[in-house]
Amino acid sequence: MEMNRRTFLTYLGSGTAALAAAAAGLGSLTESKASAAAASHLFGYKSNKVSGFFEPIGHSKEDQLLLPKGFTYDVVAAYGDKINEAGDTFGFNNDFTVFFPIEGSNNHGLLWVNHEYSSDLFVHGAPAGADGKYTAEQIKKSLYNQGGSIIELKRGEDGKWAMDTKSKYARRVTGLTLMKLVGQAAGSNAVGSAVQVQGTFANCSGGMTLWNTLLTCEENFEETAELAGLNPTHYGWVVEVDPFDSSFEIRKHTSLGRFNHENTAMGLSKDGRVVVYMGDDKKDACVYKFVSKEKYIREMGRANTNLLYDGTLYAADMKKGKWIALTIEAVQKALADEKFKVPSLIKAKKEDLLAKFQTQADVVVNTHEAALILGATPTDRPEDIEICPFDNTFFVAHTNNDNHGNIHGHITRFFEKDSDLGALEFDFEIFAAGGRQSGFSAPDNLTFDSAGNLWTVTDMSSSSMNKGVFTSFGNNGMFVIPTTGPNMGEAMQFASAPLDAELTGPWFTPDETTLFLAVQHPGENTTDLAKPTSMWPHRPGDTMPRPAVVAITGFQF
Repeated sequence: MEMNRRTFLTYLGSGTAALAAAAAGLGSLTESKASAAAASHLFGYKSNKVSGFFEPIGHSKEDQLLLPKGFTYDVVAAYGDKINEAGDTFGFNNDFTVFFPIEGSNNHGLLWVNHEYSSDLFVHGAPAGADGKYTAEQIKKSLYNQGGSIIELKRGEDGKWAMDTKSKYARRVTGLTLMKLVGQAAGSNAVGSAVQVQGTFANCSGGMTLWNTLLTCEENFEETAELAGLNPTHYGWVVEVDPFDSSFEIRKHTSLGRFNHENTAMGLSKDGRVVVYMGDDKKDACVYKFVSKEKYIREMGRANTNLLYDGTLYAADMKKGKWIALTIEAVQKALADEKFKVPSLIKAKKEDLLAKFQTQADVVVNTHEAALILGATPTDRPEDIEICPFDNTFFVAHTNNDNHGNIHGHITRFFEKDSDLGALEFDFEIFAAGGRQSGFSAPDNLTFDSAGNLWTVTDMSSSSMNKGVFTSFGNNGMFVIPTTGPNMGEAMQFASAPLDAELTGPWFTPDETTLFLAVQHPGENTTDLAKPTSMWPHRPGDTMPRPAVVAITGFQF
């Protein structure tokens, strides 16, 4: 069958449920059937709240957060803002956001916000020690401004969102906060026998658990660990926090593996076990999932956290369509094979690897190497992963990889066998590709709305934007790929970021009347504080740009 671009886009945009049906040989669903499938969606509402609700905007090179006509945003928290009566302040370079309603409200709740990294120029200053290194005070300030913030937000009668700085819940979790290691590596030689460790930092994206806690992910932790003189094996983990309960001991889940985590996406296998999908944001990295040993019991609530202590970590072999169990037995068997050759991406000799991998703790601490040893597929910066709420397919944003000539990235859709998240076999397809034909480059965070529309934000580096092959895209943005209506299948731009910035962490309130979005590193290319390349959010009295979280409203249904 010959397909032109419009026919292909129409097929692509006929809905995630329709694609699943087509893959199964059932033919394309009608729009009415696709809408019916949306009746049992992630948020539990019965209508398509978001599709067909805006006129797309064009690419921009302005120093503004631009939205379609009829939409507005409130800056609810920016770097340095006081968040509670104790005097804690909002950290730097905000990323992932997740909203927790208070008493079921769509207008009042807690917002967790990640803080990914600090800045020499805007936060702690260039190395100031007599030895040319950072001082102890500079390191402390850098660590404090990473981690996460819990803030309380309310939407007033005027429709505007604002932070409640008198909140009893508001607090910081930082690179200075004590927390514990749990799971397969806790207390092992692989982590220096540690059970309690200092802090979380390099917090990129994350996810929500089925028991109403949050998971925040440590991504590019290496530089901060080195400058702070901290053991690097204590970082690169998935960290669990209860936003409502400060007595809940913050924990790092070592059984989920140690690598450059982007986010988590949690679901259930057909037999009731917890499944957690995870991406590893670096070039030539693998796609992972963890499957718990025991089953989820809803009535146990927060006690289900123990399910993440014990289970099997897998990596995807995309050539064979199989999940590879990352066990010490499998790694040792592979290394003992006389025919084994060390993969070119591993910079170690076979004898060094034999010495390194002695226990299961060594596997989860050195997950990337273990995956490559066992034949998992290196991919193009697998960042955000999201499970489609309709059919148990999951989507991976492969941001880019110039080593492979994949300059603009793509979004991959995986089909687990029998639609079972616990399956050990899968198939996949390229759902959407970045480039001139789609109007976006470098897809990053993903989310679904209740109509099944896929939302993505982009992560072109600030040094590349508006240059060379990236010129046509303008600033980073946010795009929606509809699955119904006259523009189905085409990526439509919903937001354009300020100069040098990227948009991150999109999260809807349950009724989808508000979208929270983080604006990260505006003015990142600044070299002289007297001449910032951005001044967003353009607040009176500011002398520097400030990363901030906004609440976007204006949805009409």
